[in-house]
Amino acid sequence: MLLVGSVAVAHLATHIYRRPAPDAGRAEKSAQAGQASWADAEIPAADAAMLRAWIFTPRTPNGGAVILLHGVNASRTGVLGHARYLLAAGYTVLTPDSRGHGVSGGDFITYGIKEAADVHAWADWLFRNRPVARLYGMGESMGAGIILESLATEPRLRAVVAQCPFATFEEVAYDRLNSRTGIPEPLLWPVIQLGYIYGRATLGVDLRQASPLEAVRQTHVPVLLIHGMADRNIPYRHSQELHAANPAATTLWLVPGASHFNTLSRDPELYARTVVDWFEGHH
Repeated sequence: MLLVGSVAVAHLATHIYRRPAPDAGRAEKSAQAGQASWADAEIPAADAAMLRAWIFTPRTPNGGAVILLHGVNASRTGVLGHARYLLAAGYTVLTPDSRGHGVSGGDFITYGIKEAADVHAWADWLFRNRPVARLYGMGESMGAGIILESLATEPRLRAVVAQCPFATFEEVAYDRLNSRTGIPEPLLWPVIQLGYIYGRATLGVDLRQASPLEAVRQTHVPVLLIHGMADRNIPYRHSQELHAANPAATTLWLVPGASHFNTLSRDPELYARTVVDWFEGHH
């Protein structure tokens, strides 16, 4: 039973989330709302997986560009609400499908272990193909964890925003399994540990290395942590833990009543103003 559970943990953790091709009509509507143009973008990752994105260019660029990352079991279309207000403020916005998601390649997902290098590759592409003077990053959930982990590999980031991030993959794995099964965390330990062993043996990846916490602990890049206080998917203590690891570099905004999925919609104007002001304050 432990072995079956562990195989399930490893499979679900690294499972790919293919979706139909992103709807170009939604990209067009977002571009129009932000008075911008858009185009497809594609790059090879370090392991040759093809990564795909939309690139949005505002009518009057302000020199800043934002790499905007979605969460697990989603795609680039899930972050278009953020893209609209960033475009209206003059930011060039890149919205990739993370590896293993949407129409990007990749045989499995690693919660930042490989994806941090993907962020670096996209940053290279932006500086080659757009007149970018300042680079920023933003992500939701898994994307928030990835953008935080990329702080260790992408030195050109001026500031980042992480909405509802996880502190470590190991900690969020316990949270997810506990919430879905009701099994106390101490009893989940052997299942999760065997899952890691299975993942290393079959996929060659150790998910214990997926640690936004370690990246934040060592960074000097300003980080805005945003977390809903009613988040039952990733409890807000994860952002509290990240903030406590490096209070000099991080600012914590806890949003009362907000869940994992509606932090932006609780007060769209305040949210957009806070994010834009954060980037504007770190030129």
